[in-house]
Formats: sequence, C-alpha cells, structure tokens
Amino acid sequence: MTETRTGTLYLIVGPSGAGKDTLITAARDRLCQTHVFPKRTITRPIQSPEEDHIVVTVDAFNTQMRAGHFSLTWSAHGLHYGIPNSILDDIKRGKHVVANVSRELI
Repeated sequence: MTETRTGTLYLIVGPSGAGKDTLITAARDRLCQTHVFPKRTITRPIQSPEEDHIVVTVDAFNTQMRAGHFSLTWSAHGLHYGIPNSILDDIKRGKHVVANVSRELI
C-alpha cells in the first residue's frame, strides 16, 4: 500500500516593508524542489524585483474571482489580492505551498 502525503500551506504575514518578499525569494532558491511559491494576482503594478506577481485591473480581478480562479482573496490598502486555485492540487500532490498574505486573511 502506498502512503499518500499532503503538503502544508505556509502563510507568510507581516507589515508592509518588513521583508516578506525578500524572505520568500531566499526560501524559493533553497526549497524549490519540495515547495511551491505561487504568484499572487494583484491590482497594482510591480514595484520591486522581489515582488513578482500577476498584474490585473480591478475588473479583470473581479472576473477571475467570480470564475473561481482563486483559493484565497483579500483586499488591503485599496488593492485586491488573489492566490490561484492551483495551490490545492500542489498540496494534494504533497508539495508545500508558501504564500505572502494579509494578516487579516488569517
């Protein structure tokens, strides 16, 4: 009998500017074989190299949200954020998922 293991969802939280994206970038370099670092969809342009996300308009975000594209969504500072549904399959396959989210989401 084969044992099936599921992965774990790790949520990285902290105040703006605390270095969450820098921490996640360093972890990605070391853990890419066993961990997944999904790109967030955000309704703002990319502001720094560490912040690698998918840029969308508010209308596009709302359309994707209504279509069920995201596992997690939240709003903060007048922006909308989403984590894709693909993380559910990653976790089922035994991958650990690391995501930068809002403290209020937790």
